[in-house]
Amino acid sequence: MNQPDDPAALTSLWQYHQRSKHHLQRYAAGPDSIDWDQQPDPFRRYDGCELIHLPLQADAEVFPWAAVWLPCVFEARSSSLISLSLLLEQSLALSAWKQYGSSRWSLRCNPSSGNLHPTETTLLLAGIDGLADGVYHYRPDLHALELRARLGQPFPYRGIWLGFSSLIWREAWKYGERAWRYCQHDVGHARAAVAFAARTLGWSLAPVRLDDTSLERLLGLAAIVAPAEPECADCLLALGPDSVAVDSATLVQAWLTALADVEWQGRASVVDVRHLYQWPVLDDAVQLARIADTTSPQVADELSEWPTPLVSHSDHTAARLIRQRRSAQAFDRQTLMPQADFFTLLDHSLPRPTLAPWHSLAHNGAVHLLLFVHRVEGLPSGLYALPRNGAALADLQQTLREEFQWQRVEQAPAHLPLYCLLEAKAERTAARLSCQQAIAADSCFSLAMLADLQPMAEQPWWYRECLQEAGAIGQQLYLDAEACGFRGTGIGCFYDDAVHELLGLTDERWQSLYHFTVGAALHDPRIVSWPPYRR
Repeated sequence: MNQPDDPAALTSLWQYHQRSKHHLQRYAAGPDSIDWDQQPDPFRRYDGCELIHLPLQADAEVFPWAAVWLPCVFEARSSSLISLSLLLEQSLALSAWKQYGSSRWSLRCNPSSGNLHPTETTLLLAGIDGLADGVYHYRPDLHALELRARLGQPFPYRGIWLGFSSLIWREAWKYGERAWRYCQHDVGHARAAVAFAARTLGWSLAPVRLDDTSLERLLGLAAIVAPAEPECADCLLALGPDSVAVDSATLVQAWLTALADVEWQGRASVVDVRHLYQWPVLDDAVQLARIADTTSPQVADELSEWPTPLVSHSDHTAARLIRQRRSAQAFDRQTLMPQADFFTLLDHSLPRPTLAPWHSLAHNGAVHLLLFVHRVEGLPSGLYALPRNGAALADLQQTLREEFQWQRVEQAPAHLPLYCLLEAKAERTAARLSCQQAIAADSCFSLAMLADLQPMAEQPWWYRECLQEAGAIGQQLYLDAEACGFRGTGIGCFYDDAVHELLGLTDERWQSLYHFTVGAALHDPRIVSWPPYRR
């Protein structure tokens, strides 16, 4: 086992970030080997709950992907069991089963590090035709809901509230001490996935501000008892055809009151009977990142005003595109990405807080892109920067390596803040920094997501918000890559400080949080695909 330098308990999230870094000389602490036959169960169930199967109907959907980016209001679907089912089918459901030889595994609409899926989904539902008011757990393996708590009285507000929690052991089983980072990426992936699906229904969406103790109570996490693995609360989203006209505090208190005396149903399943390793620093990270008080001053987002998003020229329906999303395993090294597609991908990554997926996040604009451009039509190979808000530009120019050129890319749309830092062949460097992975070099471009973590000193939860924003950017890149005929892959394995050294970072404020790559994917004909559900 790759052991950490210091086994002592952590006292700050900064210590966790440092300890979970990969280095050229060694990786973050993790298991010696992986027995894939003993992988944790990717599907938690609550035995003894009433099970409600949801209808499958995404095949009939015609909402175009291009319309997701239009700044207009669409007629909202009513909040019914059918529309709720469609929301989940286009965001968190299975997208396919795959088989290679005797191995068989599922894929989902929302991506996950290592396809391990630590993110669990709980829904608080009220006034939904065909469903009792109460708390439900989503079963992606069945596309069904488990009724965990039925309210004794009708809830005073009609709506849908969707909560995420992380079953960290699923990631820790493979990734050891770095696993909590990946769980937060996956929450960001899932937030964005739900935001895009809600957009196709014409629904509003907003994060609910609440402390983690209250969120745990609303999601019924305290009812999970050993030997079942615990889950940590991540976030709560309010969504539906109409915005709920009450503030977060009133809404949360109403749910806490409604659930005060309910009897929670079902026993949480054990996902792994063999925990061969223990990673106590993951528990430390969870505790250190908790949101304990929502009345303290918040970190203010410094956002630029961006024009209407560039038009997507995809002719796919959103339902098809979302469900065909895959992580590329290899790229062809020959295909050039058209310049217009490249600029559209980057434009859609700019944080427009009233549009999907950015309105699903508590904070926006903290994460910026450093790009290794390999094969983009009309652009020299090299290192580029895309500050995602104007406030960060001067800071990055002052902080990064002095010899960087910061030459504005003239071919880019006037509003797109894309800068060429250095012209050079970057394939070998990109692969080396991403743990020697060829996918970072053989693609059309790859990138590192950089964030200023200084606010973490006063607001520790800032770290998890930045990781989630990085995950949301990843999901946007995944889907926009599919829209223009390419494919993306998230890269969680990279040599943190080697990236910082390349960029010339001399202080520790700016840190790389997530990598990503986009290119023309190679198809493996040996892998057989099956439909996600057989009914």
